[in-house]
Amino acid sequence: MSGGAMRRIGFVGIGNMGWPMAANLLKAGFEVTVADAVPGRARDFAREVGGRAADDAAGAAAGADAVITILPTSKHVATVVEEMLEALPAGAVVIEMSSGVPGVTRALAERLAEKGCAMADCPVSGGVPRARTGELAIMAGGEAAVLDRIGPVLQAVGTSVHRCGGIGNAQAMKALNNLVSAGGFLIGIEALLIGQKFGLDPALMVDVLNSSTGMNNSTQKKFKQFVLSRRFDSGFGLDLMVKDLSIALEVGRETGTPTPFSALCREMWASAGSLLGPGQDHTAVAQLVEQLGGEALGGGNSGD
Repeated sequence: MSGGAMRRIGFVGIGNMGWPMAANLLKAGFEVTVADAVPGRARDFAREVGGRAADDAAGAAAGADAVITILPTSKHVATVVEEMLEALPAGAVVIEMSSGVPGVTRALAERLAEKGCAMADCPVSGGVPRARTGELAIMAGGEAAVLDRIGPVLQAVGTSVHRCGGIGNAQAMKALNNLVSAGGFLIGIEALLIGQKFGLDPALMVDVLNSSTGMNNSTQKKFKQFVLSRRFDSGFGLDLMVKDLSIALEVGRETGTPTPFSALCREMWASAGSLLGPGQDHTAVAQLVEQLGGEALGGGNSGD
Protein backbone atom coordinates (compact mmCIF):
# COMPACT_ATOMS: atom_id res chain seq x y z
CA MET A 1 0.00 0.00 0.00
CA SER A 2 1.25 3.40 -0.93
CA GLY A 3 2.64 5.54 1.85
CA GLY A 4 2.77 8.84 0.01
CA ALA A 5 1.59 12.18 1.33
CA MET A 6 -2.12 12.84 1.21
CA ARG A 7 -3.33 15.87 -0.74
CA ARG A 8 -6.50 14.80 -2.56
CA ILE A 9 -9.42 14.22 -0.18
CA GLY A 10 -12.90 13.02 -1.05
CA PHE A 11 -15.54 14.03 1.48
CA VAL A 12 -18.91 12.30 1.62
CA GLY A 13 -21.52 13.88 3.88
CA ILE A 14 -21.73 17.68 3.89
CA GLY A 15 -24.14 18.06 6.79
CA ASN A 16 -24.01 20.07 10.01
CA MET A 17 -20.62 18.61 10.91
CA GLY A 18 -19.25 17.73 7.49
CA TRP A 19 -19.60 21.18 5.95
CA PRO A 20 -17.28 23.00 8.40
CA MET A 21 -14.89 20.04 8.54
CA ALA A 22 -14.51 20.01 4.75
CA ALA A 23 -14.05 23.78 4.85
CA ASN A 24 -11.19 23.40 7.32
CA LEU A 25 -9.52 20.84 5.06
CA LEU A 26 -9.58 23.41 2.27
CA LYS A 27 -8.11 26.03 4.58
CA ALA A 28 -5.29 23.61 5.41
CA GLY A 29 -4.41 23.33 1.72
CA PHE A 30 -5.94 19.97 0.81
CA GLU A 31 -7.66 19.42 -2.53
CA VAL A 32 -11.21 18.51 -1.55
CA THR A 33 -14.00 16.96 -3.61
CA VAL A 34 -17.34 16.78 -1.83
CA ALA A 35 -20.47 14.69 -2.31
CA ASP A 36 -23.77 14.56 -0.47
CA ALA A 37 -27.06 12.70 -0.78
CA VAL A 38 -29.01 15.98 -0.67
CA PRO A 39 -29.33 17.27 -4.24
CA GLY A 40 -27.39 20.46 -4.84
CA ARG A 41 -25.62 20.57 -1.47
CA ALA A 42 -22.21 19.59 -2.87
CA ARG A 43 -22.51 22.26 -5.57
CA ASP A 44 -23.54 24.80 -2.93
CA PHE A 45 -20.44 23.95 -0.92
CA ALA A 46 -18.12 24.28 -3.93
CA ARG A 47 -19.67 27.62 -4.84
CA GLU A 48 -19.68 29.09 -1.32
CA VAL A 49 -16.52 27.56 0.15
CA GLY A 50 -14.40 26.05 -2.62
CA GLY A 51 -13.18 22.68 -3.78
CA ARG A 52 -14.97 20.51 -6.30
CA ALA A 53 -18.45 18.99 -6.26
CA ALA A 54 -19.02 15.37 -7.28
CA ASP A 55 -22.33 13.89 -8.35
CA ASP A 56 -21.95 10.91 -6.05
CA ALA A 57 -19.62 9.09 -3.66
CA ALA A 58 -17.81 7.35 -6.51
CA GLY A 59 -17.03 10.72 -8.03
CA ALA A 60 -15.60 11.96 -4.75
CA ALA A 61 -13.47 8.82 -4.43
CA ALA A 62 -11.98 8.92 -7.93
CA GLY A 63 -8.30 9.80 -7.68
CA ALA A 64 -8.49 10.45 -3.93
CA ASP A 65 -5.70 9.65 -1.50
CA ALA A 66 -8.32 9.42 1.26
CA VAL A 67 -12.08 9.62 1.48
CA ILE A 68 -13.81 10.89 4.61
CA THR A 69 -17.30 9.63 5.39
CA ILE A 70 -19.44 11.31 8.04
CA LEU A 71 -22.98 10.00 7.74
CA PRO A 72 -25.97 9.30 10.00
CA THR A 73 -25.56 5.52 10.41
CA SER A 74 -23.32 2.59 9.53
CA LYS A 75 -25.99 1.47 7.05
CA HIS A 76 -25.43 4.68 5.09
CA VAL A 77 -21.66 4.18 5.29
CA ALA A 78 -21.91 0.61 4.00
CA THR A 79 -23.92 1.80 1.00
CA VAL A 80 -21.38 4.52 0.24
CA VAL A 81 -18.42 2.13 0.54
CA GLU A 82 -20.02 -0.19 -2.01
CA GLU A 83 -20.56 2.76 -4.34
CA MET A 84 -16.92 3.80 -4.02
CA LEU A 85 -15.20 0.42 -4.29
CA GLU A 86 -14.48 0.48 -8.01
CA ALA A 87 -13.46 4.15 -8.01
CA LEU A 88 -11.05 4.05 -5.07
CA PRO A 89 -7.39 3.97 -6.10
CA ALA A 90 -5.24 1.21 -4.63
CA GLY A 91 -3.67 2.46 -1.41
CA ALA A 92 -6.45 4.92 -0.61
CA VAL A 93 -7.73 5.18 2.95
CA VAL A 94 -11.37 5.51 3.94
CA ILE A 95 -11.54 7.65 7.07
CA GLU A 96 -14.88 6.76 8.68
CA MET A 97 -15.78 9.69 10.96
CA SER A 98 -19.40 8.76 11.66
CA SER A 99 -20.56 7.48 15.04
CA GLY A 100 -20.98 3.97 13.73
CA VAL A 101 -21.32 0.36 14.80
CA PRO A 102 -17.84 -1.14 15.44
CA GLY A 103 -18.73 -4.57 14.04
CA VAL A 104 -20.02 -3.13 10.78
CA THR A 105 -16.93 -0.96 10.43
CA ARG A 106 -14.64 -3.96 10.92
CA ALA A 107 -16.49 -5.83 8.18
CA LEU A 108 -16.17 -2.84 5.84
CA ALA A 109 -12.45 -2.64 6.60
CA GLU A 110 -12.07 -6.26 5.47
CA ARG A 111 -14.01 -5.52 2.31
CA LEU A 112 -11.75 -2.56 1.53
CA ALA A 113 -8.61 -4.56 2.24
CA GLU A 114 -9.62 -6.97 -0.53
CA LYS A 115 -9.39 -3.98 -2.89
CA GLY A 116 -5.98 -2.90 -1.60
CA CYS A 117 -7.41 -0.03 0.45
CA ALA A 118 -7.37 0.68 4.17
CA MET A 119 -9.85 2.02 6.67
CA ALA A 120 -9.68 3.92 9.94
CA ASP A 121 -12.58 4.78 12.22
CA CYS A 122 -12.20 8.34 13.49
CA PRO A 123 -15.40 9.62 15.12
CA VAL A 124 -15.34 13.12 16.55
CA SER A 125 -16.58 14.97 19.61
CA GLY A 126 -17.17 18.67 20.10
CA GLY A 127 -20.27 19.41 18.08
CA VAL A 128 -20.83 21.99 15.38
CA PRO A 129 -19.08 24.88 17.20
CA ARG A 130 -15.78 23.00 17.44
CA ALA A 131 -16.20 21.61 13.93
CA ARG A 132 -16.26 25.21 12.72
CA THR A 133 -13.12 26.19 14.62
CA GLY A 134 -11.24 22.98 13.78
CA GLU A 135 -10.96 22.06 17.45
CA LEU A 136 -12.68 18.68 17.45
CA ALA A 137 -11.53 15.82 19.64
CA ILE A 138 -10.91 12.81 17.43
CA MET A 139 -10.87 9.17 18.46
CA ALA A 140 -8.88 7.04 16.01
CA GLY A 141 -8.91 3.30 15.42
CA GLY A 142 -6.88 1.28 12.95
CA GLU A 143 -3.38 0.12 12.10
CA ALA A 144 -0.65 2.42 13.39
CA ALA A 145 0.85 2.90 9.92
CA VAL A 146 -2.54 3.95 8.53
CA LEU A 147 -3.10 6.40 11.39
CA ASP A 148 0.35 7.85 10.77
CA ARG A 149 -0.53 8.47 7.12
CA ILE A 150 -3.81 10.22 7.85
CA GLY A 151 -2.42 12.26 10.75
CA PRO A 152 -2.18 15.54 8.80
CA VAL A 153 -5.76 15.13 7.59
CA LEU A 154 -7.05 14.65 11.13
CA GLN A 155 -5.01 17.58 12.41
CA ALA A 156 -6.75 19.85 9.91
CA VAL A 157 -10.12 19.28 11.59
CA GLY A 158 -9.20 18.60 15.21
CA THR A 159 -6.79 19.60 17.94
CA SER A 160 -6.51 16.27 19.73
CA VAL A 161 -6.27 12.76 18.32
CA HIS A 162 -6.65 9.83 20.71
CA ARG A 163 -5.49 6.50 19.33
CA CYS A 164 -7.83 3.86 20.71
CA GLY A 165 -6.40 0.67 19.20
CA GLY A 166 -7.64 -1.46 16.34
CA ILE A 167 -10.38 -0.76 13.83
CA GLY A 168 -13.74 -0.24 15.53
CA ASN A 169 -12.26 0.68 18.90
CA ALA A 170 -12.68 4.40 18.31
CA GLN A 171 -16.36 4.04 17.50
CA ALA A 172 -16.86 2.02 20.67
CA MET A 173 -15.12 4.82 22.58
CA LYS A 174 -17.32 7.46 20.92
CA ALA A 175 -20.50 5.62 21.86
CA LEU A 176 -19.31 5.28 25.45
CA ASN A 177 -18.36 8.96 25.53
CA ASN A 178 -21.88 9.87 24.44
CA LEU A 179 -23.30 7.53 27.05
CA VAL A 180 -21.47 9.47 29.75
CA SER A 181 -22.56 12.77 28.18
CA ALA A 182 -26.19 11.65 27.94
CA GLY A 183 -26.27 10.49 31.55
CA GLY A 184 -24.76 13.76 32.75
CA PHE A 185 -27.31 15.76 30.78
CA LEU A 186 -30.32 13.93 32.24
CA ILE A 187 -29.18 14.01 35.85
CA GLY A 188 -28.30 17.69 35.49
CA ILE A 189 -31.74 18.58 34.15
CA GLU A 190 -33.38 16.66 37.00
CA ALA A 191 -31.24 18.58 39.50
CA LEU A 192 -32.20 21.92 37.93
CA LEU A 193 -35.87 21.01 38.08
CA ILE A 194 -35.61 19.94 41.73
CA GLY A 195 -33.84 23.19 42.53
CA GLN A 196 -36.34 25.36 40.68
CA LYS A 197 -39.24 23.72 42.52
CA PHE A 198 -37.39 24.35 45.79
CA GLY A 199 -37.01 28.01 44.91
CA LEU A 200 -33.56 28.20 43.33
CA ASP A 201 -32.91 30.09 40.10
CA PRO A 202 -31.86 27.46 37.50
CA ALA A 203 -29.47 29.90 35.80
CA LEU A 204 -27.79 30.51 39.16
CA MET A 205 -27.63 26.75 39.70
CA VAL A 206 -25.77 26.34 36.41
CA ASP A 207 -23.24 28.97 37.52
CA VAL A 208 -22.73 27.18 40.84
CA LEU A 209 -22.38 23.79 39.17
CA ASN A 210 -19.79 25.22 36.80
CA SER A 211 -17.64 26.32 39.72
CA SER A 212 -18.21 23.12 41.68
CA THR A 213 -17.79 19.37 41.37
CA GLY A 214 -21.09 18.98 39.49
CA MET A 215 -19.62 20.65 36.41
CA ASN A 216 -19.79 18.72 33.13
CA ASN A 217 -20.07 19.45 29.41
CA SER A 218 -23.83 19.94 29.66
CA THR A 219 -23.62 22.45 32.50
CA GLN A 220 -20.92 24.33 30.61
CA LYS A 221 -22.18 24.30 27.06
CA LYS A 222 -25.82 23.20 26.88
CA PHE A 223 -28.06 24.14 29.80
CA LYS A 224 -28.04 27.93 29.49
CA GLN A 225 -27.36 27.96 25.76
CA PHE A 226 -30.05 25.55 24.57
CA VAL A 227 -32.38 24.58 27.45
CA LEU A 228 -32.95 27.66 29.59
CA SER A 229 -32.96 29.75 26.42
CA ARG A 230 -35.63 27.34 25.03
CA ARG A 231 -33.72 27.26 21.74
CA PHE A 232 -33.10 23.49 21.61
CA ASP A 233 -30.91 23.91 18.50
CA SER A 234 -27.42 22.62 19.30
CA GLY A 235 -27.14 20.91 15.90
CA PHE A 236 -27.02 17.29 17.08
CA GLY A 237 -30.19 15.25 16.68
CA LEU A 238 -32.03 13.38 19.42
CA ASP A 239 -32.33 10.37 17.11
CA LEU A 240 -28.55 10.29 16.68
CA MET A 241 -28.02 10.31 20.44
CA VAL A 242 -30.41 7.37 20.82
CA LYS A 243 -28.47 5.56 18.08
CA ASP A 244 -25.16 6.15 19.90
CA LEU A 245 -26.60 4.97 23.22
CA SER A 246 -27.87 1.84 21.51
CA ILE A 247 -24.36 1.18 20.18
CA ALA A 248 -22.91 1.63 23.68
CA LEU A 249 -25.36 -0.91 25.10
CA GLU A 250 -24.56 -3.31 22.26
CA VAL A 251 -20.88 -3.10 23.21
CA GLY A 252 -21.94 -3.77 26.79
CA ARG A 253 -23.86 -6.88 25.75
CA GLU A 254 -20.98 -8.14 23.63
CA THR A 255 -18.61 -7.82 26.59
CA GLY A 256 -21.05 -9.32 29.10
CA THR A 257 -21.07 -6.13 31.18
CA PRO A 258 -24.12 -5.41 33.37
CA THR A 259 -25.46 -1.96 32.41
CA PRO A 260 -28.55 -1.17 34.53
CA PHE A 261 -28.09 2.62 34.66
CA SER A 262 -26.98 2.81 31.04
CA ALA A 263 -30.06 0.85 29.96
CA LEU A 264 -32.34 3.23 31.87
CA CYS A 265 -30.54 6.22 30.37
CA ARG A 266 -31.02 4.89 26.85
CA GLU A 267 -34.69 4.15 27.48
CA MET A 268 -35.31 7.69 28.73
CA TRP A 269 -33.70 9.19 25.63
CA ALA A 270 -35.66 6.83 23.39
CA SER A 271 -38.86 7.73 25.25
CA ALA A 272 -38.15 11.41 24.61
CA GLY A 273 -37.83 10.65 20.92
CA SER A 274 -41.22 8.93 20.91
CA LEU A 275 -42.84 11.70 22.93
CA LEU A 276 -41.45 14.67 21.01
CA GLY A 277 -41.49 13.18 17.52
CA PRO A 278 -38.88 13.16 14.74
CA GLY A 279 -36.46 15.95 13.91
CA GLN A 280 -35.76 17.05 17.48
CA ASP A 281 -32.45 18.40 18.74
CA HIS A 282 -30.91 16.22 21.44
CA THR A 283 -31.15 19.02 24.01
CA ALA A 284 -34.95 18.81 23.72
CA VAL A 285 -34.74 15.66 25.88
CA ALA A 286 -35.04 18.14 28.76
CA GLN A 287 -38.72 18.44 27.85
CA LEU A 288 -39.28 14.81 28.85
CA VAL A 289 -37.96 15.53 32.35
CA GLU A 290 -40.05 18.68 32.48
CA GLN A 291 -43.22 16.85 31.50
CA LEU A 292 -42.58 14.17 34.10
CA GLY A 293 -42.11 16.93 36.67
CA GLY A 294 -45.06 19.00 35.47
CA GLU A 295 -43.01 22.16 35.20
CA ALA A 296 -40.67 23.77 32.65
CA LEU A 297 -37.30 25.22 33.50
CA GLY A 298 -36.91 28.98 33.44
CA GLY A 299 -40.63 29.60 33.10
CA GLY A 300 -40.91 28.03 29.66
CA ASN A 301 -43.75 25.85 28.42
CA SER A 302 -43.13 22.17 29.24
CA GLY A 303 -45.22 21.21 26.23
CA ASP A 304 -43.15 23.21 23.68
